[in-house]
Amino acid sequence: MDFELARKHMVDSQVRPNDVVDSRIQRAFETTARERYLPAELRGQAYIDREVVYAPGRSLATARDLAKLFAAISISPRDLVLDVACGSGYSTAIAAQLGDMVVALESDRKLAERAQEVWNETGVVNAAMIAGDPAAGAAKQGPFDVILVGGVIETEPTALLKQLKDGGRLGALFLKNGLSRGVVWRRSGAATAMKEVFDASAKTVLPGFARPKSFVF
Repeated sequence: MDFELARKHMVDSQVRPNDVVDSRIQRAFETTARERYLPAELRGQAYIDREVVYAPGRSLATARDLAKLFAAISISPRDLVLDVACGSGYSTAIAAQLGDMVVALESDRKLAERAQEVWNETGVVNAAMIAGDPAAGAAKQGPFDVILVGGVIETEPTALLKQLKDGGRLGALFLKNGLSRGVVWRRSGAATAMKEVFDASAKTVLPGFARPKSFVF
């Protein structure tokens, strides 16, 4: 499979036509080898327009959904970014091309080690991997200009919102009533407000971000 050609086609068919006009984002998606961040047996699915589950509770969202989320959180070259539940490290590699520094938070040791290997091999030098509970965030390394949650959530990420700078943005795919949407929280002083930005397709909920089950009589 010609991955370079597939990557170009992905950007032309899934990113550009979906209102992602920022050339920095387009270039990041076109130059980041998406297949490198999947297990060997799943690399043939790297560029299909469908969420790819590659580990328990971890998935690679479609390029369309992820690119629109990056557009919504608007990472500037001076921003400090937290990538929560970075998993295989793909979203971190994208964010590293857009911001100044990325703190990647992952609880799965094997995924974290593999992500670091790929970054070393592909020249991602402005990302730092740390271990920890994704739902708790990384307060010691913050506050952050931007926080990206690398998967689907069903509850408001309260602890993470407290780690945003004034004017900071938190982007995630939020699942409610069976439908997922790209959402962005913005901090203004002590308050945060959430806005739904686009319809999404991902369904794999991150551990620690699931809605508590209620009893049914």
